[in-house]
Amino acid sequence: MIALRRFPDLWRRLDVTVRDLPLGVLLLAVSLLPVLQRHGTRLGGVADRPFDAGAAAVLALECLPLALRRRWPDVCLALVSLGFAADQLRGYHLVSGAALLVALVSTGLHLERHRRTAALLFSAAYVVLAVALSRLGSGEPVSEFVTFYLLATIGWGAGAWLRAARVTEAERRLRVAEDTRAAERARIARELHDVVTHHVTAMVVQAEAARYLTAAPDRLDQALTAVTDTGRRAITDLRHLLDLLDPDHGTEARTPPVGRLLTLVEQTRRAGQPVEFTEDGTPAASTGSADLVAYRVVQEALTNALKHAHGSRTSVQVSHGTKEITVEVTTAGTGSGAASPGGSGRGLAGLRERVDVLGGDFSACPGADGGFLVRARIPAGSGS
Repeated sequence: MIALRRFPDLWRRLDVTVRDLPLGVLLLAVSLLPVLQRHGTRLGGVADRPFDAGAAAVLALECLPLALRRRWPDVCLALVSLGFAADQLRGYHLVSGAALLVALVSTGLHLERHRRTAALLFSAAYVVLAVALSRLGSGEPVSEFVTFYLLATIGWGAGAWLRAARVTEAERRLRVAEDTRAAERARIARELHDVVTHHVTAMVVQAEAARYLTAAPDRLDQALTAVTDTGRRAITDLRHLLDLLDPDHGTEARTPPVGRLLTLVEQTRRAGQPVEFTEDGTPAASTGSADLVAYRVVQEALTNALKHAHGSRTSVQVSHGTKEITVEVTTAGTGSGAASPGGSGRGLAGLRERVDVLGGDFSACPGADGGFLVRARIPAGSGS
């Protein structure tokens, strides 16, 4: 059983000429059957000749070159055509003449260069063969030769059509791969934006506050320690994110560990932002990408609160349901706005895209008291 399972892999490892040889051998064996003698292609009306040593040579010349039909299709077509011409001129009329159609299809499919030249040479050789057969044969009408040439053209055309279909499919797969890479780059860019913007904003606010604490060494030490801790967390988050670019990063989870939301809130509080945090319900066993998106929503909302409403009361409410996660972040509009680096507007747009991908709802709008409200409903278990 193990050998049978491994056979397809072993077969694919063989050279392509070895894998193509059995077709020629099979056609050769069939042509040797007595019942099929002189039942092959008959072109030009040359009288039948009994099977002899010459027929055996012609049989080998028609069948065995099929082993080259993918490696060297032009050589295959030349040899098979030569064997077919000898077959018809000598009057053997072997079943192996069908190898010509196989060679034509293979040439149309696999020939990479000089395709037009090969077609012209084959056509010229066929004209010479038709003239020779018309003189040696019983005077077959010209329509017979034209019909056979049309059949040969159809065989070549079928191979060319298959070739075009393969090229089209390869181009489609390439476009899909490029679109997938572009989407992944965009996702990583959003992750970098979320991680860097939040941590750097917190560090800027904390460092700005430390400038006014030189007269209070204890508070200054706390502020600088907060800056250091924030920087270390930024490095850790960046390392986790860059691990995604490593194809050997394994099955490392992309969802933030349990408790990271509370850590995020505490970090924002140390930056001087009063935050009320409420988390209801228990996260589902399998939430897909929902936990990560919920974390990013809270992170971006708190980053904007630090930027644009520093010191204002902020409320974070996260509710875990059986089928969705609801996030609501409200910021009052009475902050100073000091020490706030400008924003690019990419953060909220990126969050909207992430929530939309999961089939949820996202809104970010001014609040009733002049502040700002961010709300998201994120279906759980719909992401990867």
